Amino acid sequence: MGALWISHVIVTDPEAYKSYATRAVDVIAEYGGVFLSRGGAHRQLEGTAHERHVVVRFPSLEAAENCYKSDAYQAALIYAQGASERQLVIVQETQ
Repeated sequence: MGALWISHVIVTDPEAYKSYATRAVDVIAEYGGVFLSRGGAHRQLEGTAHERHVVVRFPSLEAAENCYKSDAYQAALIYAQGASERQLVIVQETQ
């Protein structure tokens, strides 16, 4: 069963965050991740506003979690830390 990686982001250092994004894209693809949305237009209806939203579909919950925990993703994530305020959740899709 597939899973969605949903991230809500406020970018505080665009240059450093760009370094993260450039590195993370390839790692995410290695684990079967497909971007459904990368910071497109949105409407905030409830909760705390974030400027950027990212949704990635993975083949499974395990693939999404393994991607996040991988050495390559953690190396990319260093560039996002201190350059953004992020929330990330992985949600299993229903059939």
